[in-house]
Formats: sequence, C-alpha cells, structure tokens
Amino acid sequence: MRRRLLIVLFAAGLAALAAFAVPLLYTSSAERTDRFVSRRTADVNRFAELALTGSDQLEPEIDAHADLFGDAVAVVDATGRPIVRRGNFGGDNDVSRAIDAALRNQRQAAVGDIRPWSSGRVVFARPVGNGIEVSGAVVLLSSRARAAADVGRIWGHVLLGLLAFAVLFATMIILLVRWVLRPITQLEHGLRAVGKGVQSAHVPPSQGPSEVRTLLASFNRMADAVTESARRQRALIDDTSHQLRNPLMAMRLRMDMLAGWMPAGARDTYASMVNEAARLQVLLDGMRALAVADAAATELAAHPPAPASCDAGETVRERVEFWSPAAARNGVTLVARTSPDPVPLRCTEQDLEQIVDVLLDNAIKYAPGGTVTIMASVRWPSRRGRVTVADDGPGVPESELPHLTERFRRGKQDVAGSGLGLAIAERLTTNHGGRLILTRVVPRGLSVAIDLPTADGAKPPPPTAGSSGGGSGASMARADTSPTIVLPRALRRRTRRRAGGAVQTAVQTSARGVAS
Repeated sequence: MRRRLLIVLFAAGLAALAAFAVPLLYTSSAERTDRFVSRRTADVNRFAELALTGSDQLEPEIDAHADLFGDAVAVVDATGRPIVRRGNFGGDNDVSRAIDAALRNQRQAAVGDIRPWSSGRVVFARPVGNGIEVSGAVVLLSSRARAAADVGRIWGHVLLGLLAFAVLFATMIILLVRWVLRPITQLEHGLRAVGKGVQSAHVPPSQGPSEVRTLLASFNRMADAVTESARRQRALIDDTSHQLRNPLMAMRLRMDMLAGWMPAGARDTYASMVNEAARLQVLLDGMRALAVADAAATELAAHPPAPASCDAGETVRERVEFWSPAAARNGVTLVARTSPDPVPLRCTEQDLEQIVDVLLDNAIKYAPGGTVTIMASVRWPSRRGRVTVADDGPGVPESELPHLTERFRRGKQDVAGSGLGLAIAERLTTNHGGRLILTRVVPRGLSVAIDLPTADGAKPPPPTAGSSGGGSGASMARADTSPTIVLPRALRRRTRRRAGGAVQTAVQTSARGVAS
C-alpha cells in the first residue's frame, strides 16, 4: 500500500509541477524572443529613416551598433548596390533573399521562439522609402547567441526552483504517507510479533480513522485470543502428562505386586498389559518433550538468545560411551568417527545431546546385530557442521522417507516406541537454524544427519602436514541451508556429483521410543 500510495502522489505532484513549469518556460522564451525582435526591428527602422533623409548620422550609428552588438548591417540602393556595409555577411543566401523582398516592399516572416540551444543568425530587412516608392533597403544580420544565453539562464533558474520545490514536495509526501499509514505499519509489526510467538502483541488502538481504529482493536483481541489459546494448549499437554503419569505409575506398581500371584494361563495377558503400560509411559514422555520443544521454538523466535555453541565431537564421544551398554545388549557395534579437532556447532550442548540420543536410540533398536556409525565433521568453506548416524538395518522404503518426521509415525517393524522421536529431533534442530536430512543407505540401512551452522566466531584449525587445508570434514557433501529435506535417490546422486563423489548421508532418527 505504501508503494502504491507514493507512486500515485508522486505522479500527481510531478504532473502538477510540469503543468506549472512548462508554460513558464515557454512564456519566458517567447518574451525574450519578442524583446530581441523588437529591438532589432527598431534599429533597422532607425537606419531606414536616416538613409531616407540622407542624414550624416547614418554611418556613425551603424558603426556604433556593429561595435556594440557585433551585428552585420548594410544599406543598399534600389539596384541592390551597397551604400554602407559593416560586419561580415558571409555570403548568406538568406541576406540576398531578404534584400530582394525588402526592395519589393514585402513583409518579413516572423522569427521563431529562441531556445537555450538556438544558434545561428537572424536576418532583419526593411525597405527605404515613403511607402509608395522604394529607393533602397536596410538589412541587419544579428546573432541569436546572446538571447539564447539569456533564455538558458532563465530556464536554469526556473528548473532549479522547480527541483527545490520537488524535493520539498517529496518530503511532504513521504511524511504525509508515513503519518497516514502509521497505524497500518504498527499493525504489520504486531502481526510479525504474533508470528514470532510474542505474547499479547498489542498495537495502539487510538490512531488513524475510525475504520482503522476498529481494525486495530480487533487485532488486539485476536492477539489475546491466540496467546490464550497457545497457553491453554501447552497447559493442557503439561496437565495431561502430569495427571496421567501418577495414575500410570500407581497402576504399574500394582501390576508389579500382582506378578507373583498371576496364574499360568494369565501370564501372557499380564505381560501384554505391562508392555502397553510401558508404551503409554513412553508416549507421555514423548508428548511432553515435544511440547517443550515447540514452546522453546516459539520462545526462541520471539526472544532470540545469545548464540550458544558446543563441541559436537566431544558430545558424540560422550553419547557413544553412554549408549554402548544398550548397544551391546542388542548386539549392535557402535563406531564413532570424529575429527580430533573441535567441531564447534551453534547449538546448546543439552539439545545436541538429546538429538544424538534420539538418533542412536532409533539406530540401535532398528539395526539389531548390526553396526551403527556416527560421524561429526565440519566444512569450513561453507561454515556448516554435520553429525551423521548411519546403520545397516533393514531401512525404510524410499516412499516412506518424507513421512518419517511426522508425529506418531512408526516403522512397520515390531519395535516399541512412541513415533515422536524424529519430530522432537527435527524441532530441536530447526530451533538452532539447522535441518534434518534422511537418506537410504545402499545396499541397506538408513542414515540420519543434522546439519547446523558453525558457532559464531569459530575458526578452522591450522592446517597440519599432509592435510589438504580444507579443515575437518573436507569430504563432507556441500551444505544446504534449506529447511528439512528428504533426499530421494536421484537428487542424492546429483548431490554426490556436486560434492566430487562424497557420500551424502543424513537421516533423522527418532527420540527414545521412535520407530522411523
């Protein structure tokens, strides 16, 4: 709206200024032309009168005029022979035609308006006689240069004044538009604040016309309703998970007490009930973790904190050590490949630990008896780091890749979980400006990567002997800052070719209890 309003007002203002300036310029040009023509015509008439009376003042006055204005003046008899001649006529044909017309007592054509760019000379001619009999003629050849310079000076003053007025007019238009659209601008800021999650993002409702004030008041009510709805939603999730946790724990305790009293025929049913109770507990924990991640995302958008950083290599090594017992129980071999140099990522250590826990938990559950490889590296030219977890399990069909980050989405394998882990990991990753990439591993398996920017102020380690100078993770695929993307096979092949044959693997696994 601002741009359109400015265009309309500027166009109207320029049209008004042009309507005032153009006639003024043409009028000033016509006035200076009339003055030029009238003065030269008066001089020619004076010379003709002196020539008719044979006055001795003719030649002195012609000499004075030629010296003052630099014009060429000549007086000829009835045969066209010069009687008095001063100045350079230069053999101009217009002079000969003007003399012939004057000897025939013909009226001279009008002189066109002089412009700043006008040049050349103008011929003025008048017959010498009593109006009935022509005894000679007076011809004057005068330059337009001085008159054109005067017209240019006048036009320059007019245009300078017009420019100053245009600047003043533009300033007034901008201030006027800003004043008129101030309520709309505040409404725009309020909408952006609501989009960022700012609570009670009010705008002053007492500005602008009545229609705009009504709109602002409606926006404030809407902002309050959105804030209250979000608060109630978070409170509902918190209260639900809290209120269900206590009865669930009490039920688990009672079920554990009944374990020794169950008859043999009911033990299978009893075990199924225990598993479902455990699954319900995992589901409640996942819902609460996802609610916390969503709330954190809203808070980060509304109030960006100071940039945090952590060493991804150290975090990976710690989490591998933590998950080693669980991996051993499931027959999984954990392989950590991290750079000896720091891998500084722009992420809090707590969130990175939770994301890595999600990925390792899923990989261990879905690749029993296999190998899980976790890598942490950074590509310094693009200043992007990556933590990748790849397994050699059964993997998922390519058609399922786009759906792995959906909430409550679980794999088809009979593995316990809530289906919320990948959603939680994705939310935590995007909170810090990163993304999750899912890729199938050939010939089998699934690989998950979190791609995050490096920490602010982080510098690449100094190159060592034998290094390529590209920093740690130089073979990592080219980073991409787009939102969460699932790479299909064709796109993955193109990415590998762009990266010079480097293997691009990045898969998002679920938080505890996620089935990808």
